Amino acid sequence: MGKRKSKAKPPPKKRMDKLDTVFSCPFCNHGTSVECRIDMKNLIGEASCQICQESFSTTVTGLQPLYPRFELTLCFELFAALTEPIDIYSEWIDECERVNNLEDEDA
Repeated sequence: MGKRKSKAKPPPKKRMDKLDTVFSCPFCNHGTSVECRIDMKNLIGEASCQICQESFSTTVTGLQPLYPRFELTLCFELFAALTEPIDIYSEWIDECERVNNLEDEDA
């Protein structure tokens, strides 16, 4: 009689690294001073520096239901924003670069 083949264990799932929520300020260059917040009720994302008080706000795009079976529920706790804090910070940096390029063209 032959030996039964043992079942191979499935490979471990790869963990995704968590994205940053605190960044360096584009105005005062102070590291870890910009904090991003997402207001789900008003669909607004805000990035603000705690040192120089500069801030940027933008609209949060897209809602994804956390529990697909509860699609008719209007409770915002059951939804997750598709926009992450890194997206808000990136939009702020892009807007700063756009304004700087406009100033350079005018001069």
